[in-house]
Amino acid sequence: MITRSAHNLTTEPVAPAHRPAWQHILSDAITDPAALLRLLELDPALLPAAQKASESFRLRVPLPYIARMQKGNPDDPLLKQVLPVADELIKTPGYSADPLGEAPKNAKKGILHKYRNRLLLMLGSACAVNCRFCFRRHFPYDDNKMNRAEWQEALDYIAADTSLTEVIFSGGDPLAVNDARLRWLTEAIAEIPHVKRLRIHTRLPIVVPQRITEEMLSWFTGTRLQPILVVHCNHAREIDADVCHSLNSLRNAGVTLLSQTVVLRGINDNVEAMVELNETLFDNGVLPYYLHLFDKVQGAAHFDRDETHVRRLLGEMSRRCSGYLVPRLAREKAGAPCKITLSPLYEH
Repeated sequence: MITRSAHNLTTEPVAPAHRPAWQHILSDAITDPAALLRLLELDPALLPAAQKASESFRLRVPLPYIARMQKGNPDDPLLKQVLPVADELIKTPGYSADPLGEAPKNAKKGILHKYRNRLLLMLGSACAVNCRFCFRRHFPYDDNKMNRAEWQEALDYIAADTSLTEVIFSGGDPLAVNDARLRWLTEAIAEIPHVKRLRIHTRLPIVVPQRITEEMLSWFTGTRLQPILVVHCNHAREIDADVCHSLNSLRNAGVTLLSQTVVLRGINDNVEAMVELNETLFDNGVLPYYLHLFDKVQGAAHFDRDETHVRRLLGEMSRRCSGYLVPRLAREKAGAPCKITLSPLYEH
C-alpha cells in the first residue's frame, strides 16, 4: 500500500487575489451564448439555437481563445469548435452517449483502465473550454468524484498492478486541477516502482497558455517519472505567440511534447489546414502523434467525416510532408485492446 499525506487535497480555497492568472482566466470564461455573439459581432439570429443547445452541454470558452477568432465570421474554425448549434439537438442513429464503451472500463472511481500497461486517472470534470465534439460530453463525472480515501484506493490499485508502466492524467482537463493536488498525486505515483512515465492529455496549453507556470513545470518534471504531454490542437490558428511560449517552456523543461487532432468537418478536413497545423506544431517542438477519426458521440454528428475521406486526406498529407510531420491515423473501438491505426489512401 502506497501512503502519503493527503493534506493538500483538502486545503482551504485560495483567496481570489492570490490565485494564479490562469485561474482568473478560467473563472472569467464566457458561458453565455449572447455574450459570445456580442464579443464577436455575430448575427443575433444564431442566439436561440445556441441557447437551446447550451442547456444540455454548456457553452464554455476562455477569453484568450476568443481573442484568436475573427469577428463577424460565423465560419471561423475556432468558433465552430465551441459555439452551440441546432444540429446538436438532432438524435442521430449510430451515435451514442458512450461511443468508446468506457463505462465497463471504469474499474474504480476515477480510473479508466482500457489497455494493459497504462490507465487513465480522471482528475475532474472541468475543462477550460467545452469543445462541442467532445466524446465525453455525456460522461458520468459526478459518479467519479473522489474523496481522500478514494484517491488512496486509486493509488493502491496502481501499486497492485505491476503491469502498469504509465499513468495518464485525463478528465475533463487535468490541468484545470490546482497544482497542490497535481503535485501530491505526481509524487505519490513516483513512489510506485513499476510506473515509469506520467502522461498528461490536455487542451489548456492551447486555450489558456498562461497555465504553463514555473509551479506547474516544477511538479511535472520534478520526479523520476518521464514527463509526456499530449496537447490537443485542431487548427493552426489556435497557436499564437502565447501558445508558442507555453510550448517552448514545456520543451525547455524536458517534457516530451506530442499532439493529437480530431478530423472535424468544415474545420480541418482539408490537406491545406492539416499541413499548416502539423508544420506549426513541429516548429514549436511538438511531434504530430495521432490524427483521430471522429468518435461517434451523440449530439455532434455534424462534425463527422467518413473514413475514406480521411484516409485520402492522410495520403495527400504523406505526399506533401516529411514522414515525421504525418501523424498516425487512428480510431478507437469499444473493447479493442489498443487503438486501431489506418493506412492512407492515395489518389492516382
